[in-house]
Amino acid sequence: MNDYIDPIAKLINQFTKLPSVGQKTAQRYALSVLKMNDADVAEFASTLLYAKQNVKYCSVCGNFTDIDPCHICSSRDNSTICVVCQARDVLLIEKTCAYRGVYHVLGGALNPMEGIGPNQLNIRNLLSRIKASTKEIIIATNADVEGEATAMYLARLIKPLNVKVTRLAQGVAIGSDLQYTDEVTLGRALENRKEI
Repeated sequence: MNDYIDPIAKLINQFTKLPSVGQKTAQRYALSVLKMNDADVAEFASTLLYAKQNVKYCSVCGNFTDIDPCHICSSRDNSTICVVCQARDVLLIEKTCAYRGVYHVLGGALNPMEGIGPNQLNIRNLLSRIKASTKEIIIATNADVEGEATAMYLARLIKPLNVKVTRLAQGVAIGSDLQYTDEVTLGRALENRKEI
């Protein structure tokens, strides 16, 4: 960053604060902004502020929203709740158009190494949402150590409430070659096999 004058160096530094943006990507972003005309830069800055000031978390599910409760919580049947780690996970599931229930965002996954325990997650609110009309809780956490630990912890809490607890099926991805599939994924695919 020493090669850049102070205003460019500061802009690069701001872009490096974004997740997964390294120094080279930040430099590309900064130089691209400098090539934009003043009106586009003003609109870009204005849009950042607008989003920051108007996007909040739904008081019911924890998803991103600009109204409270969010449009999903206020318009869908809540007999099925899909539990995800982050609000971005809701967007991924929504893109499939395969799920029409409501969501619950935990705000992370159990990770004792980083000091994230049950009290740091939105678990208490999940338990308070489970009512007699709740038929199923789908746990859609990641298939990593933290996601698995979170899923197991939630299942132990929810099963005594007489609610069906399911986990997303995991296994071999469509279009992948078995020789490049790791043992854990292949084992999971065998466990979750279906009759055809």
